[in-house]
Amino acid sequence: MLNIVLCHPEIPHNAGAAGRLAVATGSRLHLIRPLGFSLEEKYLRRVGLDYWQYVDLALWDSPQQLFSAAEKTAQFWFLSTKASRSIWNPSILFKDGDYLVFGPESKGLPETMLHEHSDHALRIPMPGEHSRSLNLSTAVAIVLYEALRRISPLS
Repeated sequence: MLNIVLCHPEIPHNAGAAGRLAVATGSRLHLIRPLGFSLEEKYLRRVGLDYWQYVDLALWDSPQQLFSAAEKTAQFWFLSTKASRSIWNPSILFKDGDYLVFGPESKGLPETMLHEHSDHALRIPMPGEHSRSLNLSTAVAIVLYEALRRISPLS
């Protein structure tokens, strides 16, 4: 099982889509407060459709709380447009139980977190000359399915 972590998500649509991805892949969704919406918000449920009741959801008050609760062997990957290593890099070894950590839509993960975990900071390549970033739920889908492909390529 992989873990999708959204730090301070701001848009209910993205959290709903990430929840749907979690259900589709047998992953757990972790949301780190503060959230920019209520979990009861209609947009979250609309995107999650009838999947939301099946989301394996964990709520945390801080990233540190999640890091402390995770198994000691857990591997955290920090996704950011500011990271230098690409998720396509063949030396990246995703494994079952990994945490894929994404920042808020408006600003991404804090630079201090990226520097502290620079050996596990990754980016999605965007060769388009005018691209700055991707929608959060799109980024989650790309990284999640790449990790799954590497963990279990024949599934």
